[in-house]
Amino acid sequence: MNPKALKYILDIESIISELELIKSRVNNNFNLFQKDFIIKRACERDLEIIGEAINKLIQLEPNINISSTKNIIGLRNLIIHSYDSVEDEIIWGIIQKDIPILKAEIELIKR
Repeated sequence: MNPKALKYILDIESIISELELIKSRVNNNFNLFQKDFIIKRACERDLEIIGEAINKLIQLEPNINISSTKNIIGLRNLIIHSYDSVEDEIIWGIIQKDIPILKAEIELIKR
């Protein structure tokens, strides 16, 4: 694997760990998440970074096996360009449902 691609994989893995830490800081509770704008912005930023890393990764390794790459990149673009339409429920749902799937896919790629 291209060393640059590995860097992006490790970046994604690191950001996923940050998101898991954030979930634990709010006791995996949506209401606590929603009340803390710093936590929400941190999650949005982390999802932006994942989107950018995925975008660069698939440019280097177009056949890499990560599902929903278009959705991940699209979310990054939405957060950056249409920040005023990002809903807390959507961000929380992605963190709860989609990030664990991405984590498993990244672990498979690393092997």
